[in-house]
Order: sequence, then C-alpha cells, then structure tokens
Amino acid sequence: MHSYYRWFGVLGPIALFLGVILTASKQALPILPPQATPPNILLIFVDDLGWADLSAYGSKYYETPNLDKLAAGGVKFTDAYAAAAICSPSRSALMTGKYPARTGITDWIRASFQNASAEYDGKNKREYERDQQQKLICPPIPFELPLSEKTTAEYLKEQGYFTAFVGKWHLGTEPYYPEKQGFDVNIGGCDFGQPPSYFDPYANASVKGIPTLPARQAGEYLTDREADEVIQLIRKQKDKPFFINYAPYAVHTPLGGKPELVAKYKAKTPTNGQGNPVYAAMIESMDATVGKILAELEAQKLLENTLVIFTSDNGGLLGNPNNPITSNPPFRSGKGYPYEGGIRVPMIVSWKGHIAPRVSNSPVITMDVFNTILDAVGTRPDQNIPNDGVSLLPHLTKAQPLPARDLFWHFPHYRYEDVTPYSIVRSGYWKLIHYYEDGSDELFNLKDDIAETRNLADRLPQKRQELRKKLNAFLERTEAKVPVKR
Repeated sequence: MHSYYRWFGVLGPIALFLGVILTASKQALPILPPQATPPNILLIFVDDLGWADLSAYGSKYYETPNLDKLAAGGVKFTDAYAAAAICSPSRSALMTGKYPARTGITDWIRASFQNASAEYDGKNKREYERDQQQKLICPPIPFELPLSEKTTAEYLKEQGYFTAFVGKWHLGTEPYYPEKQGFDVNIGGCDFGQPPSYFDPYANASVKGIPTLPARQAGEYLTDREADEVIQLIRKQKDKPFFINYAPYAVHTPLGGKPELVAKYKAKTPTNGQGNPVYAAMIESMDATVGKILAELEAQKLLENTLVIFTSDNGGLLGNPNNPITSNPPFRSGKGYPYEGGIRVPMIVSWKGHIAPRVSNSPVITMDVFNTILDAVGTRPDQNIPNDGVSLLPHLTKAQPLPARDLFWHFPHYRYEDVTPYSIVRSGYWKLIHYYEDGSDELFNLKDDIAETRNLADRLPQKRQELRKKLNAFLERTEAKVPVKR
C-alpha cells in the first residue's frame, strides 16, 4: 500500500487539530478526518445518459431522486465533458487517462459479430468502403484497447486494491476483456456495445445472451441484475479496499423498460422534448439501482470511506425524429454530434465527510476521472506514459481552482447523414469546430450562446485563427490520424 497512508497514524491527530483551526475561517469546507485506510472507489459510468436526463440537471420529465440526493451532497459539475460524442473512445479515455486521439480509438468498436464487413490484420480494422459518396477516406481504428495500455485497474491493483468491472466494456473481444486489463472480476463486460435485451436471458433472435453474464432468473431486469452483482461484491470485499467500475448497459438502445414504469411515464406530460416513456423508465431504474448501491455502502459503514464518481460516456441519443428518445436542453443536438448536446454530460462526485456540497462550473473531462482516482488512492500516472487529465481532488476537497487549459475532441469519421469528420477545441468560453470535408469552421461563444446558434467564424477571424493553431498543435502532439481525400 502507498506510504501516504502509513503516515496517518502519526500525523492524523496533528492534521485534525490543524483542520479545526483552518475550518474556523472556512466554514464551507469539511474537516477531513484521519484516513486510516485507502478509500474505496465506486465509479458509475452510464451509457448514453445526456446532461439533461437528470432532474438535478433540470429535467421536468425524468425522475431521479437518488442521483438528485447524490448531487445535493457532493459536487455537481455543470461543464463536464465526455472525451468523445460516442462510447468506445470515451471508455478508452476513462481506462487510460489519454485522449482518444492518442490511442487511435476515435470511433465505436464493432463487436465480433459486426466485423463481417472488415479486414483484420491483428492490429487495425480496415473497413471496406461503406459509402462511395463519402468525400474522405477515414483512418482505421484498433479493434480493441491494447493490453500494453496501463489501465485504472492495473494502477489500483499495484496499491493492493480488489478490482471489479460490472456492465458494458466495449473495448475489445475476449482476449481484451476486463480481466485481461487489470480487473479481478468481470461481470457482463464483453465486446458488445449494447445488450441483446434488457430482460433475462438477455438474448434476441441473433445473439444468444451476454457471454460474461449467465442467465439467472427469467425476466430479471438487466440493470437490477448488474446492481445486485455490485452489492454482492461490496459485501464480500468490505474489509479490503476495492475499486468497482459499474458501467450499466442502460440507457443505451434497444429501449426496454419495466412495464409498470413505462405505464407511469405514459401518464406524464412531455417537457422540453423529453417524453419517451420507455427511456424514462430506464432512467428511473438506473437511478433506483444507484440508490440501492449507496444504501448498501451506508449499511456496511463504508460511505465515509468511499469516493463515488458518477458520469456518462457521451450525450443523450436523439433518436428518430418520428420516434425521439431524448433531448438535451439547453444544448444543441445529441450523441455523435460535435455540439454540446453530444459531448457535455452530467458528473457528480461525492465523498461523505471529505467533499463539501457545491456546484462547480469548471470544465472537466473524462481523463480527469482517471487522474482523480489515482490521486485519491495515493499514486500517480507513470511519468513515461502520456497523460491528458488532471486530478480533481484538490478542487473537490479544498475548492482549489483547476489549472487553466484547453479541451479537445477528435472524430475523423462519418456518422448519420449529417455528421462529417470533425475536431474541436474549447478554450475558455470559446469553442471551435473544424470540419475536414471542406475545411470550414464554426466558432461559438458558449457564455453568450450556449445553444450554439451563432457561428462567429467569419466575424472573428483572429479568434478563429488562434483556436485553429491550438487545435493543429493538439493534433500534432497526439499524433492524431486525420481523414484524407480520395
């Protein structure tokens, strides 16, 4: 275990005394009790949950009382971002602390049963041309997160932690499953990007279940099953520091909710474009499982020694205009798009007795979760491995401001009919989107135009040039692959 914790037996009383003195002048912050043992880590990484999908973030249709309570007792980030507008890139960033541009995982990874239209040389995916009308040739992406990458779980195992993964992995086939990437236990993690079904045996006409989650009780709801597995792990490992990465398959398609909850939301009036009763039922079920897990931590007297981080892998999925799934007010668009609705996500961090409740407007991103977890357990990223995040711990526990920095996104691919390859930089309140097909840019001031309705690129050429230089430097620094002309 890291030597950081061995000193608490000697310095704890002194630290507590000093904490009392300091707190007299800073009543907003808690007194940090002596940390006799390393904190447990519960990381909840929801799939496709939009920024506006929680009532704590303004939804008037969805009901999320447990997450609202978590937000009220911790730090709620208003400007939290996923590392990408789609799943696999964000998941790779969470595991490695690196921008997706570094790992090359800039698009979603096809499951093994979806690779019939691709060639595989053991290293890269070389897709056949799927659309001859596309103007650019897009770079291939790896089929998996390489085993050479050092993951969050591998760092924590070095510190003596029990590590477990529950839910959606989506970072490679069986040789690259979570148990090959530092996790002691893998429950449900495989190459699937979505479940075949949300009801046991979790199968459909073409896929016979989730290979790492055996059927247990016919009709059991998948989100309930995942949460039950988390609770059982907490009970078994309560006497040893643990890291549990709970990544529910919810609320990704195929939509499937408990009938009684679906009926409940059918009776509600849609608001702000949110009105899909099945999706709402899935959100409420996910929220309920978070409540059950937190209640178990409290019952085991572990809540004050557990850092809880809740966030999502990308913005909410809009769905078909004739059958919408969700909307992301006040932001523009949704999953897959370069606008705020595609990349801004909810993030809540709670650590009872260590973090004072408040709202933070500081911009943060997926890689920061990686760094924060390592910092919380008393270790740091290897110096010889590139790292693109910062630890949020001083900001969380002491309200220290985060360092000024720019944030970047890189998506050199096509998606839907109206998303062409793009890269993004956010610098302060300024955001520039660069499109590769025609070399055009969109420039927005998020402070004055959060809905990204006014493109200022032509009106402010100097600011446009400044941000393009920053973006180009990022692409060069990360050795990002960009699309090329035919």
